[in-house]
Formats: sequence, C-alpha cells, structure tokens
Amino acid sequence: MAGLLLRPGDGPRPGDVAGVVEWFGAMQAQDVASGLWSLGVRLPGATADDVREALERREALRTWPMRGTVHLVPSRDAHWMLATLGERALAGAARRRAVLGLEEATADRAVDVLGAALAGGGRFTRDQCRQALTAAGVDCTGQRLYHLLWYASQRGVLCIAPHVGTEQTFVLLDEWVPDPHRPDREEALGIIALRYFRSHGPTTRQDFAGWTGLTAADARRGIAVAGDALGTVRVDGVDMIVSTARREAGPLPPVDDWWTLPGFDEYLLGFKDRALMVDPAHLSAIIPGGNGVFQATVVRGGRVVGTWKRTVGRKQTTVRVTPLVALGAAERSRTEQAFGPYGAFVGQPLRVDWA
Repeated sequence: MAGLLLRPGDGPRPGDVAGVVEWFGAMQAQDVASGLWSLGVRLPGATADDVREALERREALRTWPMRGTVHLVPSRDAHWMLATLGERALAGAARRRAVLGLEEATADRAVDVLGAALAGGGRFTRDQCRQALTAAGVDCTGQRLYHLLWYASQRGVLCIAPHVGTEQTFVLLDEWVPDPHRPDREEALGIIALRYFRSHGPTTRQDFAGWTGLTAADARRGIAVAGDALGTVRVDGVDMIVSTARREAGPLPPVDDWWTLPGFDEYLLGFKDRALMVDPAHLSAIIPGGNGVFQATVVRGGRVVGTWKRTVGRKQTTVRVTPLVALGAAERSRTEQAFGPYGAFVGQPLRVDWA
C-alpha cells in the first residue's frame, strides 16, 4: 500500500488535484468535506479553497462510476468509467425502481426532462432539478429524486458539479466535459487495473474486483491488459499484485508517522480486507452499525488508533478525538500536532478535544 500518497516515497507525488485523482483512478467522495480533505492531505500546503477552485476548473468531477457510489474521477475519463464500470449498477436499477414504485419509462422520461432543462450550460441545484421534474409531471417525492439523479448520471447524462455555497449542483456531462477520452472496453479495463494497483498495491485481484464492482473475469482481463506494468509479490503467503515500478523500488522503511484522514478515504475504502490497517475489533467503532458510513480516523504508523469528528464554527473548527487504543501524553501531543495541516487546510484555528 505504498502508493496511497501519504508518506515520502509513495509514488511520484502529483502536485495538483488532477494528478492525484488520475493516480488513484477514482477516489470515494460521497461526503464532500471528506473528499476535499482526501485531496488536501495528499497536496501539502493546499487549502480547501484551492481544491474547490481546482474542481471548478474541472480537474476532476464527482459522479457514480462504480458500485453505485459517488467518486471523484478524472473529468475526461468519466464517460468511459461509467460505461465500463457502471454496467452492473445500472443493470440492478430495476430492483430499486420497484421498491420506489417507479416505472422504467418514468425514469427515462426524467432523464430527458433534466437533459432538456440543463442544455446550453445550465447548472441546477438539487431543488431546481426537483422543480423541473415536478413541473413535467414526474413524481420525485421521497427517495425518488435521488434515484433519478443517480440514474441520469449513471446513464452518462448528468454529473455532479462543485457546490455553490452549500448546495449540490448538477450539469450535463457532455457539456462539462466536451472532449472526453474514449478508449475501447479492453483498454479501459487495463487503465483502471493499472491505476488501482499502482495506488493501492500490493493487494489482491479480489480487492480490485470489489473496489471496481467488476466481475472476476473482467478483473482478470484488466490485469492481463495492463501487462508488464503489473507484477506479483508474495505477502504473508498470499500472491498479491503491485505495479512493476513499486516492486522494483523495494520495500519502504517503516516510519512513525501520524495521519488524520477523512472518513471515506481510500486508505480504508480501497480494500475489502482491512486487517493490515485496523484491528478487526475496532471496525465497529469506525463503521458504526456496519452501515457503510466510515468515521474519520487517526492513523499511527499505518494502523488506525482513533476516530475523530469535526465541528465547524464561525471562527474555529473543533475536532473531538476518540482513542481506540491507549494513548499516553506524548502520543496525544503527536496526535494534536498531526491535525496542524488540517487546520491550515480549512483556514481556521483548530482546537482538539478528547473523548
């Protein structure tokens, strides 16, 4: 896992948002604040405003490319990622529509309505999308609106633009990205395989399939297409895949570093087996109720040692840390120091409290 860009020697250290997102291939980002800090922690010295401005410049965008979950992806790659990785999620949409009481024809009509309403450079908040659909006679009460926005995005018609103030916004993907990269399906599988293993490896084919939502056959095909750019290493008796460049560089020396990571960071979300990063006994504290909502974490030397929550005030941001292991006075001091970059990122004085 040397390619996660969290320590010296982790890859080529991209210097901008576009480079970081392309390095990973995709970064989970259903929570906006978490997605911003996932980028900020890998771009030392960048502020939240810097990252927002980069997203406004379309260095990356948010959509539902795989597993039906919002990710940051390279803007020019959004079309092929939706087409290649979104097939299974789209195929399963009928089951969700049945639960919501939506007909396929209604969902398709909603896509047409939104496409027409946004044509010519439109940018709608979620509520404006609701108004457009309601005016056209489409019932978008309850969870229907979310599903229709997801469906239109999964179809490659919409994508999520940066927030305007606190409001999520949507645009037409073809207008937001007028010059998309369109590799054929085989090349696309190879691209995503290389990006996953260079950023997350060494790890397994099963982790790759789980991360992308690809079938086992497509995961194998992607690895094969990537060819000599990927190689195999044996870790704890298990064959794992890693980029050839990382394998040839050799193991990195252990370091006593401390990271304060957001809740939906690729550090944990990029793997099915998280035993290397966290004691299984602590998973329930990181994912309360097993509902898929990950808490922000404090990581010491590669292992999760605590969780944290933030409260943003007008003049100060407060983070409250809950240790998962015993932390002495010196370790608590190191933890508080580790939050320094986050305070600079959000641009407010930062106070650290302890549970």
